[in-house]
Amino acid sequence: MRQWSHRLGWLESILTTRPLLVDIARTKVQPCAAEALALDVADMRRLQIVPRRRALLVCLLHQAQVQTRDQLGEMFLRRMRRTRTLAKEKLTELQEHHRELEEHMLAVFADVIDETILNPEDNVALGQGVRDILKNDGGAEALRERYEPVSAYHNNHYRPLMWPIHRPHRAAIFRLSQLVKFHSATQDASLIDALADIQSYQYTRRDYLPALISLDFASVRWQALSKSRQKMETVLDRRQLEVCVFPYLAQGLQSGDVYIEGSEAVADYRQQLIPWSACVLRLPASCQALQIPETAESFVTHLKQRLREVTERVDTSFPDNAELTFDDTGTPHRKRLKAQPIPEELETLEALLKERLPERHLLDILKNGQDGVGYTRHFGPASGVDRKLDDPIARYLLTVFGYACELGASQTARHAHNLVRRQILRRMNAQHITSAKLEAALRDVIGEYTRFELPFLWGSGQAAIADGTHIELIRNNLLGAHHVRYGRFGGIAYHHISDTYIALCSHFIACGVWEAVYILDGLLKNTSALQPDTLYADTHGQSEPVFGLATLLGIKLMPRMRTWNDVTFYRIDRSTTYKHIDRLLTQVVDWDLIERYWQDMMQVVLSIQAGKVLPSMLLQKLGVYSRKNHLYQAFSEVGRVERTIFLLEYMSDPAMRQHVRAETTKVESYNNFTDWLAFGGPVLRSGDPVEPEKRIKYRDLVANAVMLHNVVDMTNALHDLQREGVCITPELVARFSPYLTEHLKRFGQYLIDMNAPPMPLDIKPLFTTRA
Repeated sequence: MRQWSHRLGWLESILTTRPLLVDIARTKVQPCAAEALALDVADMRRLQIVPRRRALLVCLLHQAQVQTRDQLGEMFLRRMRRTRTLAKEKLTELQEHHRELEEHMLAVFADVIDETILNPEDNVALGQGVRDILKNDGGAEALRERYEPVSAYHNNHYRPLMWPIHRPHRAAIFRLSQLVKFHSATQDASLIDALADIQSYQYTRRDYLPALISLDFASVRWQALSKSRQKMETVLDRRQLEVCVFPYLAQGLQSGDVYIEGSEAVADYRQQLIPWSACVLRLPASCQALQIPETAESFVTHLKQRLREVTERVDTSFPDNAELTFDDTGTPHRKRLKAQPIPEELETLEALLKERLPERHLLDILKNGQDGVGYTRHFGPASGVDRKLDDPIARYLLTVFGYACELGASQTARHAHNLVRRQILRRMNAQHITSAKLEAALRDVIGEYTRFELPFLWGSGQAAIADGTHIELIRNNLLGAHHVRYGRFGGIAYHHISDTYIALCSHFIACGVWEAVYILDGLLKNTSALQPDTLYADTHGQSEPVFGLATLLGIKLMPRMRTWNDVTFYRIDRSTTYKHIDRLLTQVVDWDLIERYWQDMMQVVLSIQAGKVLPSMLLQKLGVYSRKNHLYQAFSEVGRVERTIFLLEYMSDPAMRQHVRAETTKVESYNNFTDWLAFGGPVLRSGDPVEPEKRIKYRDLVANAVMLHNVVDMTNALHDLQREGVCITPELVARFSPYLTEHLKRFGQYLIDMNAPPMPLDIKPLFTTRA
């Protein structure tokens, strides 16, 4: 944090770029910055047009400043999360340490109760007995002293423990808070005023400050901890106020109530939305496409009708549903699905197919895919001033192979028989191939893949599956962290694949970020020939805000449910009851909230459809509760309706559950497939913050090229088997997948020359001969 704060100060001292670019769209600034970043000093000097060179440098400097503010914002959030986590861990240790003392205090209290029972009427004897009990345990004062540290941390009150953890980092945090400009995105500026107040007292040694600032932004516990009484006046504890303001500032950044001026990741997302006057023109076409009404009142009526129809249908069919039961608490339980029988002919056909698949090397597959698709046409320098490469296609293929398989530039060049030097491979990765160009290459491969009949026996092409898998990073990486679920250092490769198995889109997600925020991005950013409108996901996809936003974007969300323990079902109103499933529906939808904020929700949806904002940015804000963030509550209410409808259908339809489970296993197979391709090593060794996502897309490109080639070889082999009279049905072929690897070679040929003369093992002295 200290280093990046110095970096921001240095960047801002060069030039203030925002006034120069205020009238230029961000979509123009970013490509210019990317082009300048791809050029080295010699390339920049070769630019003959001086104004163009200056424009590129200004855009590059501006983008560097923006990204540095984003990095500082992310590090500030991590620091606050870490402080809170350590405080909670310390609280757990103290609670364990104080358990004996708590038991002793309870024993004293039990003795007092016993004494009260023995002397119900005699107050003098009772008073003397209680005094004797207290005296035997050291007296009332000693018991009070022992009680105070125990009572201070009751009910998970970890806040008093945050100051010692925060103190070593306060100088860096204060410097950050003064470098970046925090602003309130709402009318309530009490938090920003409190920040300015503690900044003015950064170097003071006073324990208490005048209570001149409002703490309305803080909870009752924080206010009680920050306020104190000194000389009959209310004052503020300087240390507790400081550790109160910064966590609330982090919470505000996450919820969107606070933003950093001149940033992107933590900017004010409200300013990026389309004005409602422009939304009115887009609204009729969007509502018609979604098949929803155009007014708030009609939309609520539409939701009520859908929920009523599904609930009544499930309630009526409940006696016939032998796989669903309720326990005494009303929790639903469903029987485990039976495995589908495997056709007897499948094993024989699979063996015959694998025998006829020709042996291929990954490099040959990449070359054949290039011959048929020409996907390397998207690669090249950002500027036309770069020197021409000798045999560029071969070098691009080696770059894709080396970085996708995690060999790296050095090992790829060493095994390429002097075809390319490692410096060239690194230059092409840094300057010729970007994430956007890899996505364009993926689109070409997907387009060729859809020309074949075989993939559409595996899926319709109208659905996608989303899931994440762990990817290891080197320790010296700002994006990496220790992942709780995987128990290792790294991040998450979050994939969207088609139900035809081909990879559509991938993201790199840092640990600690809720995976579900990226669940909708893959479909909206996907511009390939496959345009799915149904999305399968694991249990993380059943979040209420995700359901609400997905519905209004026209995406049918179908997550796999592993547990029902924490799922809430909603009914239309309290007066509506059901014969069989009434105890399942425990809560009521807040229809007034949906109607009140319908316009705000549609403004967000139309802005996403127009490409102004991404769902992930919004869901990151909606994933943090805030009293001022009404969008969170409104989208959650819509999501509660849609999730209840989905869950009712899911629990009453075994075929639907079977289909969801089958689809979600496809992405798990894809994760294993890409792990097999990354044979160079499990750890991504680059510390460059742009490299993790690029490496994931490199793997997607190689994986898709292998799938395309497998489909071609499988189609030819199946044609040969048909001519030989083997019975092949669509049902049997639907059991296959393009993730076949037995016929693929990754490492090349190893030869041993047994006729070579043996190497002499003579011992030659280096310095002196020992006696």
